[in-house]
Amino acid sequence: MTAMTTRLASEKRGTHTDGRSPEELRELVSHMGAELELAPAEHIIEWAVATFGDRFCVTSSMADAVLSHLASRVAPGIDVVFLDTGYHFVETIGTADAVGATMDVNLIPITPVQSVAEQDATYGPDLYQRDPDLCCRLRKVQPLNEALRNYDAWATGLRRAETHDRVIAPVVGWDARKGKVKVSPLARWSDADVERYVAEHGVLVNPLVYDGYPSIGCAPCTRRVAPGDDPRIGRWAGTGKTECGIHS
Repeated sequence: MTAMTTRLASEKRGTHTDGRSPEELRELVSHMGAELELAPAEHIIEWAVATFGDRFCVTSSMADAVLSHLASRVAPGIDVVFLDTGYHFVETIGTADAVGATMDVNLIPITPVQSVAEQDATYGPDLYQRDPDLCCRLRKVQPLNEALRNYDAWATGLRRAETHDRVIAPVVGWDARKGKVKVSPLARWSDADVERYVAEHGVLVNPLVYDGYPSIGCAPCTRRVAPGDDPRIGRWAGTGKTECGIHS
């Protein structure tokens, strides 16, 4: 752990800062986005923690724990938000539980307003089949928006190598829909970079990754992928849908 990391962990975490206005946040992005574009992931998180204090959090889908592990090294006790949609694989829930139990993070599970049963009663069963966009909005997008209310900035594990839609994702950008600074410390990482970090640090990986699921979402909408195929082809297979709406 670097001296800067130690100082940030002791001085920044646990402090509370007043929320900045959207204008101030956009100004930060305009000044720092380009400067941090080529910075190591650790430095990007260090900047975010130093800038936003406890109004910065990490989000994780629990496909792996790389971002959570990296952030915990920089800022022990950092908030890690996990969207428990009610449709997750048991392996995904197990990965989230393991992250909370073994890493120095504050794991915050977030659930939708309605349970799956309540959603079925309101919209009919299997909404994910009939209207996957609405299902994602109810079980992912809206809960995350609510969870981020008390944060000025959030970190995602989004990587440009994942899909064509993400190749222009900035390391530090402005999320106009959420009115937040969106930080993607791993944006420039390749699959090999992720695998190297996992091997070097013994980081938790969702076991489904080794069972043909390189991209993991809700169980009803995720299928195995053949070796060599687009990793995200198993998400919402046959619907033409490629994103849940959080990053679009």
